[in-house]
Amino acid sequence: MNLFEEYNLGDIELKNRVVMAPLTRSRAENNIPNELMAKYYKQRASAGLIISEGTSPSPDGIGYSRIPGAYSDEQIEGWKKIADAVHAEGGKIFVQLMHTGRISAKANMPEGSITIAPSSIQAPGEISTDTEDGMVPHDMPKEMTLKDIERIQNEFVSASKRLINEAMVDGVELHAANGYLLNQFLNPKSNQRTDHYGGSVLNRTRFVIEIAQKVTNEIDGNKVGLRVSPYGEFNDMKADYEDLEDTFIHLAKELSILNLAYMHIVDQRVAFGAPDFTLNIKKIIKDNFKGTVISGGDVNTREKAEAILENGLDLVYIGRPFISNPNMVEKLRTNQTLVDPNPDTFYTPGEVGYTDY
Repeated sequence: MNLFEEYNLGDIELKNRVVMAPLTRSRAENNIPNELMAKYYKQRASAGLIISEGTSPSPDGIGYSRIPGAYSDEQIEGWKKIADAVHAEGGKIFVQLMHTGRISAKANMPEGSITIAPSSIQAPGEISTDTEDGMVPHDMPKEMTLKDIERIQNEFVSASKRLINEAMVDGVELHAANGYLLNQFLNPKSNQRTDHYGGSVLNRTRFVIEIAQKVTNEIDGNKVGLRVSPYGEFNDMKADYEDLEDTFIHLAKELSILNLAYMHIVDQRVAFGAPDFTLNIKKIIKDNFKGTVISGGDVNTREKAEAILENGLDLVYIGRPFISNPNMVEKLRTNQTLVDPNPDTFYTPGEVGYTDY
């Protein structure tokens, strides 16, 4: 299967099957997307689809330093500049909506915001801040009330509408992976609720499905994707549990009913050192979701990318190699040697290690 052939993602025409994966880069000073970010995404617009870095729909979801939001006028205007820059190069961009939930520290959050999660369970370890303290422990989160749940869902809806209608991005991705808020509801280690948002598969998936339903009630489902990380243990998730397969089968079937554009499956086995899959979970999701399925993991050659397509998936995500190879698509096409990224500049402010490769 040809990695470089066009692909129709719903009614959006992609110029190839390469997806730039969402990559946190922490360049949004004051949490506002800026001209430097527009340059960065424009440089990488040869990808068939760009999925942006995690972007919070709520002040409560700003867990890391300098990550962008999509809840203020200034933030929406910043995303409009980025979308315009990508579109000028013939690219397509979905903004990933990521609420960090309990993976947070007050030092990184706007004034008046609170750290919330499905259950009041503190994540172990520390998180980086720009304060003189540097690394600090994760906050102890407040367990979300039903009013909190409704408010956060509505914030996802508001951000989605504004990004589509005002910023003119091509779509949004709901981030239900990597241990952030939506994933915290799905995973039994972080979700120990006893109401109808916890316990069973039906209950633990309810929060995610309701957000997807509310968003697609307001914007076309063809403009909405969802990212999951089965078997992922990043940010203190449980990698394997008794009803994992049933969880993702149910989620895939329900999202099919909503006609979502895609499901995006993160493979954490290489980049995050997650354990091996005990089931062919990618095939299981593909068999139960009627839309496009994106996956990848350790892709740095054309052969590896096309092997993923040959295994029945539709689009291939590439992550960290895109950091240091803005012309990634051309390098794959012509079998050029890739430049290795500098991990010391992954999350630092400024253009060094960002737009200077």
